[in-house]
Amino acid sequence: MDSPENRLVDETSPYLLQHAHNPVDWYPWGGEAFETARREDKPIFLSVGYSACHWCHVMEHESFENEEIARILNENYISIKVDREERPDVDQIYMMAVQLITKRGGWPMSVFMTADGKPFYGGTYWPPTSRMGMPGFRDILLRLIDFWDNNREDVDINAAQLVEAIQEMSAPVFRSIALKESALEKAMASFIAIADRKHGGLGGAPKFPHPMDLRVLLRGWKRFGNQDALDVTTLTLDKMLHGGLYDQLGGGYHRYSTDAHWLVPHFEKMLYDNALLVPVYLEAWQETGNEEYRRAVTETLDYVLREMTASDGGFFSTQDADSEGVEGKFFVWSEQEIDEALGAEDARHFNALYDVSSNGNWEGKNILNRPKSLEAVASELGITVSDLQTSVTNSQRTLLELRSQRIKPGRDEKILVSWNGMMIAAMAKAAFVLNDDRYLAAAVTAAEFVLKNLRDEHGKLVHCIKDGRARFQAYLDDYACLIDGLVELFESSGTESYLVEAIALAEAMIKDYWDSEQGGFFYTASDHESLITRTKEIQDNAVPSGNGMAATALAKLGRLCDRTDFEDVATKTLDAFSSFIAEHPRACGQALIALDFLLGPSQEIVIGEGTNSGMLPELQNVLRKTFLPNARIIKHKDGIDQKLIANLVAGKRSADGESLVYLCSRGECQVPAGTVDQLRQQLSALEVRLS
Repeated sequence: MDSPENRLVDETSPYLLQHAHNPVDWYPWGGEAFETARREDKPIFLSVGYSACHWCHVMEHESFENEEIARILNENYISIKVDREERPDVDQIYMMAVQLITKRGGWPMSVFMTADGKPFYGGTYWPPTSRMGMPGFRDILLRLIDFWDNNREDVDINAAQLVEAIQEMSAPVFRSIALKESALEKAMASFIAIADRKHGGLGGAPKFPHPMDLRVLLRGWKRFGNQDALDVTTLTLDKMLHGGLYDQLGGGYHRYSTDAHWLVPHFEKMLYDNALLVPVYLEAWQETGNEEYRRAVTETLDYVLREMTASDGGFFSTQDADSEGVEGKFFVWSEQEIDEALGAEDARHFNALYDVSSNGNWEGKNILNRPKSLEAVASELGITVSDLQTSVTNSQRTLLELRSQRIKPGRDEKILVSWNGMMIAAMAKAAFVLNDDRYLAAAVTAAEFVLKNLRDEHGKLVHCIKDGRARFQAYLDDYACLIDGLVELFESSGTESYLVEAIALAEAMIKDYWDSEQGGFFYTASDHESLITRTKEIQDNAVPSGNGMAATALAKLGRLCDRTDFEDVATKTLDAFSSFIAEHPRACGQALIALDFLLGPSQEIVIGEGTNSGMLPELQNVLRKTFLPNARIIKHKDGIDQKLIANLVAGKRSADGESLVYLCSRGECQVPAGTVDQLRQQLSALEVRLS
């Protein structure tokens, strides 16, 4: 039976609502909790997690639903529950504390602190009682309250020392060095050095996708012609796509692989992973022509449209790993289930391609994956590739429909600005590259939803919305990712209003988040709630760093709109962290993408769309299929006034109604190309490799 409701019942976060009937007397983050802690002279227990976190669910079941542990917490502590996706600012600060204490981090994150927010102890997951050398949560609670009651002076000293260390870490000042092309070459070499040349990926198990780093490698291949950079990238993309990390039935990527060969994932699906992987596969498709990469994009985006898109256009946040309380249950299969669903012959084909056996490949079940190529399996089966493809395509439809009848994993339906910005960018880029209006329509609808609904009464961005309640002041990456998404949407659609919005957001971001003394952007606005420190973020995590994305977005927007002030801020942002970027490139993939653009060579490509569109599709098709990482593409129709890009499009019109393409670099343009051959020759002259 559920316990009576606690204070979390009025929250919107699905993660917090999951804890609304715990016997723990939870508070949301806010003044009431801190004031109660002061009044009652109690320490605060802060628990941070997110809805798709498997071990968060485990700790809830083991400890937060445990009546004895709840009693200890309620009698001795003020307990605060935080959704890290709603309050990444809080998560960043106290994760630093946990890392300082334990030398590692993760979720659920557990922190003990004073009533003024100063941490004095912390960790991640603890079992309810001590076992296998791991301290139990119950024992920790009892020891710490004894320490609090009898050694308060030591508590205060520890807390003060931790806060001082956190403040030093949160916004460090780096020496400034000139970032040159050599920094990109060093970064490329560092990624290649840690690459798994057998199974793909950067580093060992557990393996994460590292989409920003893979994009750096593709740019390294383009700039330096290093074959290893391309080989590492394509091997990784191949192995991820054909492994269990990828949902072979429904499309889309799980969070990460627990093993070295991408078979066993943590089964949660995050919007941001899929948003960030789409551009990597698009760029790899442009460079190699490998149709498997195109398939990865379309199946992933189709999954997002089918399962992660709200009726009013925003994109949901996550899908859980668990269903019916079991991790991965929704996604795995027994051989018998497949045989019964498909019939003997189709099942034989499907099982051979997707590594299905009676014993299974994970805990007696089968995680679908493709260790062998379609051609190799067809040869083994003695059938044609075409017949095998037809059989497994039909089987996929049958099994996907059957799977849809299972109890689905929980879905976190928060709509976050930053993650939506990433997916808007992915949809818009795919719309242009693949010439698919479905993705453009999705990007437009999502952008319009965010711009309309995620604002406060002063017009400033709000971080997230759930159940019609827009909440929490926006963070740096909300602005930076949305600006980037709007830039990509402008390039795909040609609609200048998206540039108008992007410019307004960029000006607000610089006004409210820029550090005028040391350079770079703070993660929170100048008028944000006062916390124990104000952080700056340059290291990528699962998502791009706020400063890396801000530099990227401002550089692209500045080039499009002839706003050198935006480009200057982008350059100053990288300069503020320049020595760190040079010394630790593996932590700064997004900043390196911005650096690659700012160093150039870069291009502005104006498509002069005439009234006679005869050659236009073929000209655009050349651009769609060419990897141009540092090109900004502008669609310009005769007679349309585009004020914000007036300098870029001035004089660039069609010839007697026939469409032309103008290839320019900082205003210096070649003779307009009106045929495919002319355009290919000009691209070759720019030393762009064609697929």
